[in-house]
This record gives sequence, structure tokens and C-alpha cells, in this order.
Amino acid sequence: MLEIMSLYITSFEEERRIRIYLPKNYTKENQSYPVLYMHDGQNVFQDQDAIGGTSLNLEQYLDENQLNIIVVGIDQNSEERINEYCPWITGEYSKKIVGHRSFEGGKGILYVDFIVNQLKPYIDTKYRTLKEHTAMAGISLGGLISIYAMCRYPNVFRNIAVLSSAFYRNQEELEKLIRVSDLSFIERVYVDCGTKEAGDEETINKE
Repeated sequence: MLEIMSLYITSFEEERRIRIYLPKNYTKENQSYPVLYMHDGQNVFQDQDAIGGTSLNLEQYLDENQLNIIVVGIDQNSEERINEYCPWITGEYSKKIVGHRSFEGGKGILYVDFIVNQLKPYIDTKYRTLKEHTAMAGISLGGLISIYAMCRYPNVFRNIAVLSSAFYRNQEELEKLIRVSDLSFIERVYVDCGTKEAGDEETINKE
């Protein structure tokens, strides 16, 4: 069951679409559920909503496997995606790899704070959640902001999944943050990276 609503992000002064997946037995049983927060919400649940027409198809997967979890997909603002998913402006390592000269990024802290201070309290109030069992997952830059969220709020996001990470955008600052963060609360971190992340660009693939 998928519910769709809008929530006003105070720091960005805009409405943002939020998609909430509820387990098939949510209305039949009076139990509480862990919550997984995911970025690029358009691409999470259904192909018909996905950018490019291909999603993770997570709604069907969760239904078929009867996994008892609430998943919250936060739609991206396509024009602000790099800014919102990068806590810092583009670093030198990123420029070395892909030649970016623009100084995009830097709003990641506001985006993560919105999730923790506005969205999560709303979800925990409206739905039957296990408040201490909160995870986060993301693809590409969504993985970058997920690791940042883990470091900034390790007592909140104790399980993290990163798919095809794009750490390179903020490589230097993220490494520094990980080194100084107290991650003793963290239970599990999954990270993967393909050998063809940049297609035929072998130099970038190697990096």
C-alpha cells in the first residue's frame, strides 16, 4: 500500500512529495514497524513515476516478499539534487575525476536536518513505527548523503545502505567526517560500487 503526501520543507521554503510504503498487513494487525528512509523517491516504488521510466520497483518486491517495514521515499528536486545531496561544495577530487568547475552542493545539512526534525517526527506520529529502528538508503549521491546522515545522527540512523556511491563529490570532507565521528551506535553499513559505474570511462571507473 502506497500513500502519497506533501510536506513543506521550512529551510527550502517549498513543498516536497513524500511516498510512504506500508506493509500489506498494516491495517490488519496492530504492530509497529521499522522505518527505512530513501532518497530520489520518484525512483523507488513504481516504474510509472520513475525518472527515465525504470524504478527499483520496491513496492512490488516488498509485497511479494511480505517484508514488515515502512519505507519513506523523499522525492528529489531535480534542479537542486546535487545541492541537497551534497553537504559540501564540489571538492578537488571530484574536479580531478569529472572536470567539474562549478561549486555546487552545500545544502545537505539542511536536507538531513529536515528529515530528522520534520519528516521523521511526522512519520512517527502518524504511523505505528519503531522509533529506535530507523534506517536510510540511497543510490549515487543518495548514498553520499546517507553516509553523511549516519555521521551527523548516528543515534538515529543505525543501519545504512549505499548503492553505486558517488562519494567523489565530497570525498575529502566525507573522509574527514567519518574519522572524527562516533559511530558506536551504528549496527550495519552496506556499500557497493560497480566496475562500470561510468560506462566506458575507464579512468573514472578505476578511481
